[in-house]
Amino acid sequence: QVRLVESGGGLVQPGDSLRLSCAKSGRGDIRYILAWFRQTPGKEREFVAAITWNGGRTDYVDSVKGRFTLSRDNGKNTAYLQMNSLETEDTAVYYCAADIHRYMVLTRNKEEYDYWGQGTQVTVSS
Repeated sequence: QVRLVESGGGLVQPGDSLRLSCAKSGRGDIRYILAWFRQTPGKEREFVAAITWNGGRTDYVDSVKGRFTLSRDNGKNTAYLQMNSLETEDTAVYYCAADIHRYMVLTRNKEEYDYWGQGTQVTVSS
């Protein structure tokens, strides 16, 4: 079993930064894809970013490219989403997810992810 726990959300102003963390416990294999998704009320959960097991490759949705950076520390079983220049449109509940069947092929399809965290709220407002 795998457990993912997000932290780091909060209320910030436009232009501010936040760093979200996703801590994994349980199954010990570090070879999995880690991704972040976000969701606002009444909308589908959307892909934000994903990273291969060794951190060698990443993928970002266009709206966050150049502002968000996804990284991971396998020694700490933790992934980090650094979010800079936040915009009001970034307001959402952010979820991390793990795909344990792939470790080098990135996917934006939420159906491919096996485990999910409980989510952390990010609110960007002036």
